[in-house]
Amino acid sequence: MSIYRDEILEHYNNPQNFGQPKKFDIVAKQVNPFCGDEIEIYIELESSQVHKVKKIYFFGKGCAISIASASLLTEFVKGKTLKELTDLTQEDMLSLLGVEVSPTRRKCALLAMATLKEGLK
Repeated sequence: MSIYRDEILEHYNNPQNFGQPKKFDIVAKQVNPFCGDEIEIYIELESSQVHKVKKIYFFGKGCAISIASASLLTEFVKGKTLKELTDLTQEDMLSLLGVEVSPTRRKCALLAMATLKEGLK
């Protein structure tokens, strides 16, 4: 179990795809009102008719679970189509984390996915 905790801490301390790009096609922001975590997601699409994710970034602040989730999610969705992202479920997101998340931390774990889904609307 500590290997998963180490991975969460690694993504929290060194998040992948963290930043605010100048060029993007989709942007969305959400805040968890219960704890104050904030996540913004920026997506640049490939210039094809399939609309695949070319680049994805996130920016924000929050607890280890919300930042690690955003980092893991951005790595996972690269190269995926918008249709594949629309089909992403909460269970998929929790599976990416690889650790049991208590009911009170569930919103933190799902914040990045909720932000992504908001941007796809």
